[in-house]
Amino acid sequence: MLPSVASNLGNALLWVGVMIVGIAVEAATFQLISIWFAIGSLAALVALTLGAPFLAQLIVFAVISALMLALIRPFARKLLRPRGARTNADRILGEAALVTEKIDNARGTGQVKVFGQIWSARSAGGEAIPAGETVRIQSISGVRAIVAPAQTKGE
Repeated sequence: MLPSVASNLGNALLWVGVMIVGIAVEAATFQLISIWFAIGSLAALVALTLGAPFLAQLIVFAVISALMLALIRPFARKLLRPRGARTNADRILGEAALVTEKIDNARGTGQVKVFGQIWSARSAGGEAIPAGETVRIQSISGVRAIVAPAQTKGE
């Protein structure tokens, strides 16, 4: 009877140790790397208290850890992913702008006004766009707005 108690105590210490290491690693990284193993070790500890042999505890640990990783990690990462705040540059994408200085990619000139702000601009298609035209902002490259002529007068 004594070897069984010592064996159970050893197994209990093993699972508690795995749980502590899993929680410590997770607390240090916050990357959802090891929390699943801590939960698996808790399940193995429960299996131990129910009298399961070590092989069954090991299987419970592996199965629960794998299930937690596969089922919950994608959902948890989506919830915990920081959402970037939109910047001024993000706000102007797709917006109409007024050309205030002729856009000429060959000369490296051109400016547009959007939301009351002046942006350096380049033509997406390479064509020159005269001042006074309305353009649509396609993308941002560095500090320059990449623009294309608006399709219709209504745009």
